[in-house]
Amino acid sequence: MGVAISELIKKDEISFDQLKGKKLSVDASNVIYQFLASIRQMDGTPLMDSNNNVTSHIMGLSTRIPNLMEKGIKLCFVFDGEPPELKAAESKRRRDLKAVAAEKLEKAKKEKDIEAMSKYSRQTIKLTKDIKDESMEFIRALGLPVIQAPSEAEAQAAYMAEKGDVWGTLSQDVDALLYSTPRLIRNLTVSQKRKVRGNYIKVLPEIINLKDTLDSLGINNEQLLTLSILVGTDYNIGGVKGIGPKTGLKLVKEHKTIEKVFENVNADFDWKDIYNTFKEMKIKKDYKIEWKSPDQNKIREILSKHDFSEERINRLLEKLKPKKQKNLDNWF
Repeated sequence: MGVAISELIKKDEISFDQLKGKKLSVDASNVIYQFLASIRQMDGTPLMDSNNNVTSHIMGLSTRIPNLMEKGIKLCFVFDGEPPELKAAESKRRRDLKAVAAEKLEKAKKEKDIEAMSKYSRQTIKLTKDIKDESMEFIRALGLPVIQAPSEAEAQAAYMAEKGDVWGTLSQDVDALLYSTPRLIRNLTVSQKRKVRGNYIKVLPEIINLKDTLDSLGINNEQLLTLSILVGTDYNIGGVKGIGPKTGLKLVKEHKTIEKVFENVNADFDWKDIYNTFKEMKIKKDYKIEWKSPDQNKIREILSKHDFSEERINRLLEKLKPKKQKNLDNWF
């Protein structure tokens, strides 16, 4: 779900050329969910191999990620660990929604309603352990670093960016801003075309600069977190009843501190629990980031196992070869 403050956030378009040579920490689950949701058949059925194993994630990783690598963007994937205790309510909400969607999907299948099948199949997506493990294996085979976060991936990714080991964080959600990533990049791994009201529009990469955002809102990091808790996070779904982003921003600017803000609203949750969850998030500090040459044999093995054609595999491996005019160091 993420934090519900996107409408207030200052976003700027950015070109792929501007990202050349930049190191980005990636919220891996966020990206893989995108692939599982978008790379599907017309009726919403995920791509599968002859053994009925889902392959939508592998298709996404084997097409869109090498395209970014070819543009000189250096990605480091960060995976979620154990969720904070306060996320249990959000996890249950998501499970319940998936259960309802699954029932509606079965009904749509019986009625052969393709549009409904497509809609509800996307609402039943699960990032299973097998999908996560295989994604890690394939990303490593591409030569890209993988970091296992002890808890929330966006917190780990943001820490790496704040520390300066990467330039920014790649995610569709804005949560990483609450953990002080200096730059958030969006729309890099989504389809570059999106259907809106029957027409296709071009989707361009976006950058959200934390400092620019705070300046435009007239608040600081601490107040951004306060605002987010007011309107709702994964740890307090829905936030304070009746308070949206604009009202929340007004309250934050009026009362300044989180203590004063919550003295003046009627919250049905303990804001201190939410605040402490963000502030005390577990972070891995002894990580190692290293880019390597792609393991062509491993890539071929994984793709062949899932019935990818020889032609497709060869095209990918050719794309991953370092350009002859460039030194290997420049490629990696």
